[in-house]
Amino acid sequence: MIHCQHNAWIHAAATLVVFAAGFLLRVSLADWCWIILAVSIVWTAEALNTAFEFLADAASPDFHPLVRDAKNVAAGAVLITAVAAAIIGGIIFWPHLVELFSPQ
Repeated sequence: MIHCQHNAWIHAAATLVVFAAGFLLRVSLADWCWIILAVSIVWTAEALNTAFEFLADAASPDFHPLVRDAKNVAAGAVLITAVAAAIIGGIIFWPHLVELFSPQ
């Protein structure tokens, strides 16, 4: 998936940053559960979107507006999961970052 999908590289980079931040900030076990759930949902959505695009291209190699619309909806689903994961990340990491950068 990383070899053929540009957005997968973005998700991979975000995954590495989030995992590194989780380790460095020593988030709780409960927070790790949320992080792993959010990351896995984004990757699952990206994988399903990629599979859907391959199937749509195989079924209709020529341009068709319904195929375009279906691909856009599938990509939108990935965007929704990525935004939700970012919100979860913000909820988890914000207090740690405030504490880290607050004057003592």
